[in-house]
Amino acid sequence: MKLFDVYPINDIVVTRAKGSYLWDEAGQQYLDMYGGHAVISIGHTHPHFVSRITSQLNQLAFYSNSVRIPLQQELADKLGKVSGKEDYQLFLCNSGAEANENALKLASFHTGRKKIIAFSKSFHGRTSLAVAATDNPALIAPVNQTDHVVFLPFNDEAALSDYFTAHGKEVAAVIIEGIQGVGGINIAQDAFQQKIRSLCTEYQSVFIADSVQCGYGRTGLFFSHDHAGVQADIYSMAKGMGNGFPVAGILIAPFLKAKHGMLGTTFGGNHLACAAALAVLEIIEEEKLMKNAKTMGEFLMSRLKKIEGLQNIRGKGLMIGFDVEGELRDLRKNLLNHQHVFTGEAKPNTIRLLPSMALRKKEAEEFLESIEEEINNMVSSPKMVHPA
Repeated sequence: MKLFDVYPINDIVVTRAKGSYLWDEAGQQYLDMYGGHAVISIGHTHPHFVSRITSQLNQLAFYSNSVRIPLQQELADKLGKVSGKEDYQLFLCNSGAEANENALKLASFHTGRKKIIAFSKSFHGRTSLAVAATDNPALIAPVNQTDHVVFLPFNDEAALSDYFTAHGKEVAAVIIEGIQGVGGINIAQDAFQQKIRSLCTEYQSVFIADSVQCGYGRTGLFFSHDHAGVQADIYSMAKGMGNGFPVAGILIAPFLKAKHGMLGTTFGGNHLACAAALAVLEIIEEEKLMKNAKTMGEFLMSRLKKIEGLQNIRGKGLMIGFDVEGELRDLRKNLLNHQHVFTGEAKPNTIRLLPSMALRKKEAEEFLESIEEEINNMVSSPKMVHPA
């Protein structure tokens, strides 16, 4: 049987990992500055993470949501404390797309409305409604096409206000990433998010903060939307939540009421998933990883801005993007093949950095040395600017 060929794959077989490093089957070491799409939040194979999962596996791997699972309440309590959202409610699922799907569905249940506002260059997942709210026609099958979703310009307050004035009583929800990941590390302006909050309050629509990639402490605050000083009605989470174990969820404001059967999932909140998610939160809290993400992010961006050829350095914490053009267009590929550094991309020319929040300064410096060396190798007359 052949694998269904939907992924562009680098011809590398990773066999083990530790901290911010990976090793392939030949023993070659790689620096991981991408964390498998922002999934690796606490570092690879952290001892406490491994121990938590192993201990749970030796007791019970799975039983369904038809029985009480105390680990779910333990996770809800810890998540409320670390995120600062203790009065919210938690629904657990398995992936970011599923989290956004349930967030949008819950908003429609609550409001009785059908219209969803999303934004240009958004990415919310690949399932039915999540992909319909994703601004990429190539991902949307005919069965997913709907006139229930409208795309407005990102960070355009006037366009948002105009739409609400004309159609506000039809709007079930506004969904926005605090920082667009797949879209190219585009930061939602504070004033724009505040405008979303005020309009959703005025028209009794639901504000959904898609924090699948930009949340869970990566930007230095638990949710990237927290930088704008707003409270969303629903926060979606996944990726870094389980450090590689499939787990996701939505945090739900108190005014949104549950009803038996309105949401559901077979595997969501299973014993192993809760153990993994608890381990992640315990490590984030114990090792002060949000503070580290802020510090290391500021260090990286300050140094990247001194490297000639890199354009439009942007981001918050350890969610960083920059653009490369012309003779540097192959920089990402060369970093992997020549310097053995994993990074991410966003089309057409953005390199994304999403390393573990436990990234150490010496690893950040190693990356900076690698990128300077590779740029020097690529340009004909390099003019590198080094810090004093």
